[in-house]
Amino acid sequence: MEKLWLKSYPPGVPESIDINEFSCIGDLFDKSVRRYGDRVAFINMGRGISFDELDSLSARFGAYLQNVLKLQPGARVALMMPNLLQYPVALFGALRAGYTVVNVNPLYTARELQHQLIDAGAEAIVIVENFAHTLEKVLPEVGIRNVVVTSLGELLGFPKSLIVNFVVRRIRKMVPAWHLPGHVWFSDALAQGARMRLQPVRLGHDDIAFLQYTGGTTGMAKGAILTHGNIIANLQQAHAWIGQQVREGSELIVTALPLYHIFSLTANCLTFLKIGATNVLITNPRDIPGFVKELRAHRFTAITGVNTLFNALLHNADFEKLDFGSLRIALGGGMAVQQAVAEKWRTVTGKPLIEAYGLTETSPAVAINPLDLPAFNHSIGLPVPSTEISLRDDEGFEVPLGGAGELCVRGPQVMRGYWNRPEETAMAFTHDGFLRTGDVATIDEAGFLRIVDRKKDMILVSGFNVFPNEVEDVVASHPGVLEVAAVGVPDERTGEAVKLFVVRKDPALTREMIVAHCKEGLTPYKIPHLIEFREELPKTNVGKILRRALRDDKGVSG
Repeated sequence: MEKLWLKSYPPGVPESIDINEFSCIGDLFDKSVRRYGDRVAFINMGRGISFDELDSLSARFGAYLQNVLKLQPGARVALMMPNLLQYPVALFGALRAGYTVVNVNPLYTARELQHQLIDAGAEAIVIVENFAHTLEKVLPEVGIRNVVVTSLGELLGFPKSLIVNFVVRRIRKMVPAWHLPGHVWFSDALAQGARMRLQPVRLGHDDIAFLQYTGGTTGMAKGAILTHGNIIANLQQAHAWIGQQVREGSELIVTALPLYHIFSLTANCLTFLKIGATNVLITNPRDIPGFVKELRAHRFTAITGVNTLFNALLHNADFEKLDFGSLRIALGGGMAVQQAVAEKWRTVTGKPLIEAYGLTETSPAVAINPLDLPAFNHSIGLPVPSTEISLRDDEGFEVPLGGAGELCVRGPQVMRGYWNRPEETAMAFTHDGFLRTGDVATIDEAGFLRIVDRKKDMILVSGFNVFPNEVEDVVASHPGVLEVAAVGVPDERTGEAVKLFVVRKDPALTREMIVAHCKEGLTPYKIPHLIEFREELPKTNVGKILRRALRDDKGVSG
């Protein structure tokens, strides 16, 4: 496909990026430490650590893995924790020591955890004590002998660490000493590592940095193989895009999405690490009042999140009172940004909410809107530098300009494949090496991409395609709606019908009011026939609404 998007690139954004600036993530880390050593790298619960401190602590942890656990190069190390200071310490320690990181959602059930640890062949795990009971259930089956346990407050320093741990253990009625054979506390691992030396490991672009698991909502999760080259490429692409808007050594980015998620990992942790930014780690972003209180304490310049997070912030009265004078970048990804949310964000903050698009399999960024976007445009933006895209029909042929087709991507950020799944890897790529995203998209003459929807989420009503994103966007613009999800349900007359699940903002909101609102913006076959009000909607760990869970609900066809 002709690169129509290049003519719409913001000033200063190059057509391609230089992946050879860094040989691996450890190389990037070392150069940032040398340049920004005394600057604060991460803040959590009021405690900050500098780039120099992160260098020292991560070296200790890497030395512990090498010399005490004696893990061989390439061994998989699982990290199972929310946003805490321990995460970047363990992350960079493992990567610098030559290991592959396996990010694990702390909210996994025992079944999900067992599958991922066995599938990845993890040999060690770092886990927060709050979730150690889940590991305890599967430890005999997963074969992990090296368990490092940490507490929420372990790196916060005295007396805050004692206070935080006491409160958490009391609320959760936790037993701090878990029955995990041979487990070591994180601080003890650091103390042992301090007496040893981190052995330098020569890594290159082809070495595996992460096994990043995805696809758990459609079956057993599979690990996307992300190499050091994939990650370096994507952070270079992201940096090229925002480079004209950021000031190196002076940015402060709010990191509410968990760092074990690929969006937050690459965009917040690594891209902003390169420019010497401070990451403010939010451990529990679901606590909106607490989150807003934390925001009040910082003059933040950037924030990333998903639509539901921004929506929740905008419905907090104290959020509107914050000073947004320093904010320059607000980036939404992971799910479609709704127009109503984007417009209210601009009204409240005075800044645009920029939509981006990516996948776990693409490390993740594929497309980003210009940061100075004058108004919400229903687009996921322009392909990032060094990226090729192709829109293809079911037979694999490119669709004409303006037509809808499956978005296929090729570039240095695209994964090597799925871990130990050659058949699924082969199915994920076209014959000429493009990754099939499973998303239906269009592209206009200016090169802006628009996602119509996931192919599997499309609703077929009397032969007409209905895309849930469009229906949800219209319904979300009603002032009485807090959250909404649209799914297809069986219908004897039309094959499928549109069903809505709605969380009210206004308790007086009725089905008739929603239908009347939809009639103003949707053609008749797109108007929902079934509407169910709920107190909340099922979401992933990063706040993305799970349509599949709603479709699979036994009462979904009612």
